[in-house]
Amino acid sequence: MFGIGMTELLLIGALALMVLGPKKLPELARALGKGFAEFKSATDDFKNTLQEETRVAETKERLLKDGKLTPPGTERSFNPYVDGEIDAETDASAANKASKLMTENADPEKKQSVQESADV
Repeated sequence: MFGIGMTELLLIGALALMVLGPKKLPELARALGKGFAEFKSATDDFKNTLQEETRVAETKERLLKDGKLTPPGTERSFNPYVDGEIDAETDASAANKASKLMTENADPEKKQSVQESADV
């Protein structure tokens, strides 16, 4: 322990007993014990946090390498027509059907204005 032998430790204990007295020495030992326990707890928490952050960084790197994650600012634009998700003809007919349904369910005044704008 810090390169201190048993005789040196006994000498330091005897000096502390003489300087502090028998009543203060147990209080000091308790305070030192609590301090060491808190220090150990703090270092363990720091070590666990560091390991967790390292694990998260490694997982991010692996996902980026596999193409399962895109870095910020380099998001791939998704175009359903180009990527084959939607057929343009089917989508156009669906849009026409939706437009007709909206026109049929509109108020008479709105219906007329919608038809006029469709005629233009």
